[in-house]
Amino acid sequence: MALKAQVLYDFTAEPGNNELSVRQGETVTVLDQTVGGGWIKAQNSSGQTGLVPEGYLQVGSSGAGESRSVGGAYVSNPTEGWDSQGYMYTQQAGEDDDGEWDDDWDDQSMGGYRGDYQVDEEGGASGASTHGPSVKISLNKFPFSKGPSPEVFLLAKPPANSRDRLPVYMGEVGPVWLYPLAPLDCVIADPKKESKLYGLKSFIEYQITPNTTNRPVNHRYKHFDWLYERLLGKFGSALPIPSLPDKQVTGRFEDDFIRMRMEQLQAWMTRMCRHPVVSQSEVFQLFLTYRDEKEWKAGKRKAERDETVGPMIFSLIEPEAPELDPAEVEQQCELYSRFTKSMDEGVKELLNVGNTHWKRFTGPLPKEYERIGRAFRNLSTVFISSKYPGEETLTDALTAAGKTYEQIAEIVAQQPEKDLHFLLETNNEYKGLLGCFPEIIAVHKAAVKEVDRLVSAGRINSNDRKFMNQRISCMSYSLHAEMNHFHSNRIYDYNRVMQLYLRQQVTFYQQIADKLRGALRQFTTL
Repeated sequence: MALKAQVLYDFTAEPGNNELSVRQGETVTVLDQTVGGGWIKAQNSSGQTGLVPEGYLQVGSSGAGESRSVGGAYVSNPTEGWDSQGYMYTQQAGEDDDGEWDDDWDDQSMGGYRGDYQVDEEGGASGASTHGPSVKISLNKFPFSKGPSPEVFLLAKPPANSRDRLPVYMGEVGPVWLYPLAPLDCVIADPKKESKLYGLKSFIEYQITPNTTNRPVNHRYKHFDWLYERLLGKFGSALPIPSLPDKQVTGRFEDDFIRMRMEQLQAWMTRMCRHPVVSQSEVFQLFLTYRDEKEWKAGKRKAERDETVGPMIFSLIEPEAPELDPAEVEQQCELYSRFTKSMDEGVKELLNVGNTHWKRFTGPLPKEYERIGRAFRNLSTVFISSKYPGEETLTDALTAAGKTYEQIAEIVAQQPEKDLHFLLETNNEYKGLLGCFPEIIAVHKAAVKEVDRLVSAGRINSNDRKFMNQRISCMSYSLHAEMNHFHSNRIYDYNRVMQLYLRQQVTFYQQIADKLRGALRQFTTL
């Protein structure tokens, strides 16, 4: 009897890749499970055959003892539940297989970790989890504001490993992160179309060269996506981790799309390189500096089992300044909330105006200049038809003026790529950053409210409250440091992009003025 499989998610086949489009809830026949690379050859009810990602299929019966696909790995009789930090776990008998370097491991990665903190019946933190090796799915990147109680962090013991501590120092502007002596940077270049599964699967691979090693490493978009998920899971409760450029199903191999995608990935990586915490993190360094497949696999496995993720990142914060009063923390949260909200509105307004301006410059405005130019040239043709002696100078000047306006139309149409492009890209970056702050600030506000709730409920004594106030103070210092980093980058970025924009604007209007002066000289003074 042929083996059947239930489709768990919609999948759209990429043309030319021997894939099979399937829809959630559909039943397909499994033809070959040994294809490799995270794929299964299947046949739908219409008789069409092709490759389907194994993570999209649930193979076997639906009764007791069924096999389920969990991120591409099949487990028997999985035991599901919730851990103390709001993560769903699926307990397994053994470690999940890493797969091979190019076997779409990042497509099926669940982005989980093994948490070692639990909340006992009194709301405190107890020892290590009793769960065995498990794959955990983060259903919520901000557990404080939407998930379980903040006391998970507020009462948990800090991790024993001190190597990952995040010190906060008092600078001229207040709390600041520890910045590396040599700033990190990288260059993304040389995109190449590669393939696997004997040419059935194609993808674009980029070369990334960090300034620290000058040794290039290669990554696909899916690898960037894996890095984003790791950074979001680890730092998302404390730092803004902007999203990657969107995925695209069609046109992925067109030159213009590849160029645009590379520009956007470069901007994202540059932003991450400039952050003193993210850039020095182990997972980010791994992404840029791994030496071989073995080192990558080991680092990937370690990153996916990181314990200090979500709100537990605050347990690594070590401020050198005195403890802050919770009321002061709440006041600062409100201040930052108002600023980021107002800036978000201002950025969105500039994006709307800029996009409207771009459309006008590439649409109706050049056409208006072209119409003016044609009108001058048509008038010149009419004047020539009069055969009146001595008017050649005028008709030639009118023709030249018409050509000038047609040339101006070309200059106008090309201008947004030279100035508006960079202004809008910078604002898009900040739109992404600002979109993260409401949740980050909500984490801090929720922690303050949680302490008040526990006190009013009589669940903590004075020593517990003092300890929790210290934790909230650490959280506040991290928010201070992050806002100071944000402000310093904001001043630098907007200074830079406005200078570039205005220089290009000066050049643009100078070109038009020079063209018009040349046309003016064609006309004789009567």
